[in-house]
Amino acid sequence: MAKLRTPVTSRDHIQGPEDAELTLVEYGDYECPSCGSAYPIVKRIQEQFGKRLRFVFRNFPLSEIHPHAESAAETAEFSAPQGRFWEMHDLLFENQEQLSEALYSALAEKLGLSQTALLQALEEGKYKDRVRA
Repeated sequence: MAKLRTPVTSRDHIQGPEDAELTLVEYGDYECPSCGSAYPIVKRIQEQFGKRLRFVFRNFPLSEIHPHAESAAETAEFSAPQGRFWEMHDLLFENQEQLSEALYSALAEKLGLSQTALLQALEEGKYKDRVRA
């Protein structure tokens, strides 16, 4: 069985039980077409395996080729402390073709998050280090 070079910790975004027999780790980019294509497949795998699977998402924005990838990842990270990471994660992938500050603001409003705080966090790069870690 393969071992992760960077083990799963409480700093990760995790769905599923800690003692699941399988762990799937995705290093994802919200603007990447391949990641966007994988998104519904991962959802189906999660449904199929249920509690036997732990899914871990780690941000890996390819900023050189995807200009909105980092800001999208920072938007997801902004949502995490408020318990809305997974909802934002899903909405970002489901709206992948429209990534922009206007979309992030609309999604924040939809999730009941402060649009002003989000835009300020993006402007200040508050979650940049977390995304890059």
